Amino acid sequence: MNDPIYGFVTIPNELVFDVIEHPWFQRLRRIQQLGMTSLVYPGALHTRFSHALGAMHLMGMAVETLRLKGFNLSPQEAEAAILAILLHDIGHGPYSHATENCLVFDVTHEDLSEMYIQRLNVIFSGALSQALSVFNNTFHKKILHQLVSGQLDMDRLDYLKRDSFFTGVSEGVINTDRIIAMLTVNNDRLMVEAKGIYSIEKFIMARRLMYWQVYLHKTVLSAENMLIHILHRARQLCESGEKLNVSPALATFLCRRITKPDFISNPDMLGIFAQLDDSDILSAIKGWILHSDPVLSLLSSHLIHRNLFAIELQNRPFDKDYIEKIGKKICSVMDVNIADSDYFVYSGSVTNNAYNPMKDTILLLYRNGEVKDIAQATDQLNISALQPSDTKYFLCYPKEIRELL
Repeated sequence: MNDPIYGFVTIPNELVFDVIEHPWFQRLRRIQQLGMTSLVYPGALHTRFSHALGAMHLMGMAVETLRLKGFNLSPQEAEAAILAILLHDIGHGPYSHATENCLVFDVTHEDLSEMYIQRLNVIFSGALSQALSVFNNTFHKKILHQLVSGQLDMDRLDYLKRDSFFTGVSEGVINTDRIIAMLTVNNDRLMVEAKGIYSIEKFIMARRLMYWQVYLHKTVLSAENMLIHILHRARQLCESGEKLNVSPALATFLCRRITKPDFISNPDMLGIFAQLDDSDILSAIKGWILHSDPVLSLLSSHLIHRNLFAIELQNRPFDKDYIEKIGKKICSVMDVNIADSDYFVYSGSVTNNAYNPMKDTILLLYRNGEVKDIAQATDQLNISALQPSDTKYFLCYPKEIRELL
């Protein structure tokens, strides 16, 4: 396979190839990696499929690096790590994170990924058992899970480099070869050789900048919140008995409140969810432009034609009186009743966690055996980037209202 980031990528064996060929994995071709971000960065049309294969490639490199440094990994353990990272995102819904809490409830994409791996393990006669234990962190060699889900995992290394490439935001460029070459193991913990400190500093800063410039870009936030409220309105109509022209799979998740127990009790639910991709959502919203419900129609038209809501960002929550003032303006200008005004003005907050030492740490290993957290060892990195959280508050409303405020 020829990848635009790494060049030729090799699929290691027949089992991995067969997993990639499975329809549940092929579905990732139809889910954009960055959700609505292409409305801001037109090149950001890459998919979860290409990201998963890129992360698989990096995992292969990491495994070989650790073997060369004396860490014992059997062929079966290496395969398990590769399969675990390959399938780490298989539970994502349409438009990735944007719809995670709109179509299913009380279940994360990580939960769904684990369920899919469990089912695929049955389909492949137990061949994914070790991969499942790596994914859910029950495997005895804990560093394999760190390579799948940690502060310096193959998921993050690939998405930073890939997202930077396709958005054209050069601040996200990182040296994955150098970072992987510096990986090592000490006391069954993944660490970085101390001489790799500057590559890790660059990685943390790149992640921080990519969050504010791409993942949490204010226009992306506006588009994603519009999408969320469109789906909420569609759900409200569907639950009240309104018939919506959508795919059967989308109807299942709009007209019922599907939660984690539904996936556990109904073995067909995973298969139904696997029928969903971006095209279900996009075609539905295009059709809703002509729907008789004015709220659904107006929101859908605004999103499809990229007439995105204005958005304000600040470092403190917005004043409730200011939000109410906007709501009243919406009612008078856009002929919306007060009960429906919440579909046109919404506030919230976003948090940038470039490095969270409370959750996990990146450890540096020095030649004398000393171990330091990157936050204590660095002398170049702006320490503010290492804070547990950096929160901004946002407020979205139609552009037609902005000039009247």
